[in-house]
Amino acid sequence: MAGNPYDLKHYSGSIGLPVPSTDIRLVDDNGHDVPPGEPGELWVKGPQVMLGYWQRPEATDEVLKDGWLATGDVVTVDEQGFVRIVDRKKDMILVSGFNVYPNEIEDVVSQHPKVLECAAIGVPSEASGETVKICVVKKDASLTKEELLTHCRRHLTGYKVPKIVEFRDELPKSNVGKILRRELRDELKTPKPADAA
Repeated sequence: MAGNPYDLKHYSGSIGLPVPSTDIRLVDDNGHDVPPGEPGELWVKGPQVMLGYWQRPEATDEVLKDGWLATGDVVTVDEQGFVRIVDRKKDMILVSGFNVYPNEIEDVVSQHPKVLECAAIGVPSEASGETVKICVVKKDASLTKEELLTHCRRHLTGYKVPKIVEFRDELPKSNVGKILRRELRDELKTPKPADAA
């Protein structure tokens, strides 16, 4: 649905411009267009858009809306029309009514020199609906929770700073090495077995 021009001099991290015969919209949770520069869910219309899921009409109705495919990707579009992925809509964390994108948190945390890799997820909170939890694999064993939170406070707005830090030996990944936030969220739903006495 998008591609970068062959003669692009400086890559900006975007997925490119919409390809010919492709229309895009960025919408909020109510299906209304968002103002330019604001993040919104990417909806796509064009000849490459599927007609529906095979023998799954309910799933089709969830993603096809008047010929538009709701991709589930939250994106921004810059002044030149380049599309940049912010995050997956289903991964968004809602803290006191504010949208928090895990990729933003992970980008900041991963810049700490003692962090090897990390993943941010939302966890239920009575006070704020959800709160940010960061799961971290250390590059340097001396990294402390307070050191990491100080780094986050320097680079993130207050409501985006993780309230929970969990150090782990590894993060769940797909067979191509993508971190699986879904599995981290699923761990919250599965009670941990009590330690054997």
